[in-house]
Amino acid sequence: MIGPLEELSRLTDDGWLVGGAVRDKLLGRPTEDFDVAVAGDAQPLARRLARATNAYAFELSEGFGAWRVTARDHTWQIDVLPLLGETIEADLRQRDFTVNAIAQPLGGDGFVDPLGGLEDIRLRRLRMVSPQAFAADPLRSLRLARLACELDFEAESGTASAARTHAPALAGVAAERIFAEIKRIVIAERALDGLALMDTLGVTDVVLPELMRLHGVEQSRYHHLDVHHHTRAVLAETIELERDPEQWLGKHARAVALLLDEPLANALTRGQALRFGALFHDVAKPQTRSVTSEGRVTFMGHDAAGAEIAAAALTRLKASERLREHVAALTRHHLRLGFLVHEMPLSRRAVYRYLHACEPVEVDVTLLSVADRLATRGRGSDVAIARHLELARELLGEALAWRADRPRPPVRGDELARAVGLAPGPQIGRVLAELEEASFAGEIASPDEAIEWARELLAGQPAQER
Repeated sequence: MIGPLEELSRLTDDGWLVGGAVRDKLLGRPTEDFDVAVAGDAQPLARRLARATNAYAFELSEGFGAWRVTARDHTWQIDVLPLLGETIEADLRQRDFTVNAIAQPLGGDGFVDPLGGLEDIRLRRLRMVSPQAFAADPLRSLRLARLACELDFEAESGTASAARTHAPALAGVAAERIFAEIKRIVIAERALDGLALMDTLGVTDVVLPELMRLHGVEQSRYHHLDVHHHTRAVLAETIELERDPEQWLGKHARAVALLLDEPLANALTRGQALRFGALFHDVAKPQTRSVTSEGRVTFMGHDAAGAEIAAAALTRLKASERLREHVAALTRHHLRLGFLVHEMPLSRRAVYRYLHACEPVEVDVTLLSVADRLATRGRGSDVAIARHLELARELLGEALAWRADRPRPPVRGDELARAVGLAPGPQIGRVLAELEEASFAGEIASPDEAIEWARELLAGQPAQER
């Protein structure tokens, strides 16, 4: 069975493989996402390719006549693009970086390389095709950081300077396009380098100003880094937890790895979304910072305020509601486990209240708290880390069990209402919640005991509260 590119080469003599697919082929990077430039109208060729490969074909919005052909099982896609200009050389001169301005004839040998992209690939260098590249599309300032971290390439100095000059124009770029690039930076293997380059290029100031405000915000003696560098350290620890969960999580490592691989939203896994939680978890510290009369630095309420800021930032970037809520919940609850360390050993009710409060991020936020604790190396950190990890492993086991089989009240609401003579209403819900907690704690073992417990509970309340 021939592949889609081979099929396309049978259908036209005037097509060139262009862009990232050529670059990745030369770098030995696997890809099933191809751009093909063709002379003339892309629509008929895209439709013929779709029929020949039993795939889907549709026009890309704002694609200037571009069409996408996608396999039914989503294993490959080809964007068929009309030439930008009279010739393939003219087309390549309108692209972003020289490493993306190389073409290869479909079904043929050799390369069309008018701008020296092959040499730049050899040198692992990102160089703009012309001084007008960033003015033509300001998103390229952000894309420069993304390509640098994805490919492990260096930005040529003149290119970096031009990107910095045009970075403010990112304010006029569609949020969806910006978020697509940010996502790829955050989930990249070298995400920290990509984020650092965003800062250097002045890109973060425009697309994520909330993160730039973390620079220089000093913390208490229990921290060895300011909020900006601490945030990056938490992200580094989060990435390490993804790579090697067994190092810190022991017997729970495999279950955690499987959970982190689950798809969540916006084409992100739970593990990738956790990286966004690391980036935003202390985002409200600048505005909540205070110093007591004794000189102690505090950030009271930065968890709740941070949840609102994280949700607002992701809303601005047009992220899905599910991702916004997920990252906001991680931010809102990231301190809970640390507070519980001082109550060890935990009662069953304390465990229940932690899991219930953090649901549905009970596992994820426990992992975030581990990364946060590992990145905090100030006064007394060794002892604090050991105690935190001990509790985190205990709660991870509980959280994984909670997700697999969430606790339920030991009696149904209608049964309880009949047994204790309550009319349907909010009071039933409150009693069921108490019964669920008591059952989790092992204080109730049967429906009959639950009903008796409810009677005693109600007997101790004033009539107007029932």
